[in-house]
Amino acid sequence: MEPLADDLILFAEVIEAGSFSRAAGNRGLPKSTVSRRIQALERRLGERLLVRTTRRLAITEFGEHILEHARRLLDETESARLLAQHRQATPQGTLRVSLPPDFLQEAEIAPLLLEYSERCPAVKLELDLSPRRVDLIAERFDLAVRVATRLPDDATLAARRLLELHHGLYASPAYLARRGTPREPAELLAHIGLRLITSSGESQPWQLSRGPEHWSGMPSGPLAANSVSLQRTLAAHGLGIVALAERFAAGLVRQGLLARVLPDWQLPAMNAWAVTAGRRLQPARVTVFVEMLRAVLEQPPQSATGTIT
Repeated sequence: MEPLADDLILFAEVIEAGSFSRAAGNRGLPKSTVSRRIQALERRLGERLLVRTTRRLAITEFGEHILEHARRLLDETESARLLAQHRQATPQGTLRVSLPPDFLQEAEIAPLLLEYSERCPAVKLELDLSPRRVDLIAERFDLAVRVATRLPDDATLAARRLLELHHGLYASPAYLARRGTPREPAELLAHIGLRLITSSGESQPWQLSRGPEHWSGMPSGPLAANSVSLQRTLAAHGLGIVALAERFAAGLVRQGLLARVLPDWQLPAMNAWAVTAGRRLQPARVTVFVEMLRAVLEQPPQSATGTIT
């Protein structure tokens, strides 16, 4: 007789795979063996876990309760496997990473990827550069970098803060010479604002603070986009005022293409987080990438000139 824990893990694998056939293929077992073991598990537990039809499997209410325990066993087994992989001298496998498209500038991300490839030649790196919030577990991502003031509670995920990003308002000297320089937040309403569309599809008002003083609003403007890089370029060409992270604006400020607007007023700081699937020790390929990413972010973006074309 197979140990109970082994059959519970097999049950979780059947649910994850969606069929006996796929679970059997993943295990390298005959389908009949998988079916027999699940039937034996049901007899030992005294209730049915699955309702089988010719087209699909349906989990019973009792099966849902058992599945919680089975998944914990599966997670522990996976953690043991990852521990062995973590201790390997050479990281290997496929690393799937989701990054906001404008999170790193070209002068930062290219050297990072080159160095990672040199240090981890056995790792296949797949990058998803998009503003959408990926589902790490369902889409099998190893790592997602997310920028937010705070992250929602999610027991299935673990987050590590990489960097605190301070934000301000910026415009080109040419724009300010043409439209005037705001001296107080209320004067922003007479200007053109470059609005950023968030991952939720909305544009948020600017929330400014200076000590105990607060102001919230958003100048009107003809253009909104979900690309920070595009907004920065438009601002440098004199199209309006934009909210940017200080490190993302630094290169253009040094070149004289952008200037800080209302420098005494601050926008809410945001954090960059490295988010991974929780409750599991991360393999070396993930920890190496996170540490290298942190090292890049801790450096001033001096090499990122932010050239405007």
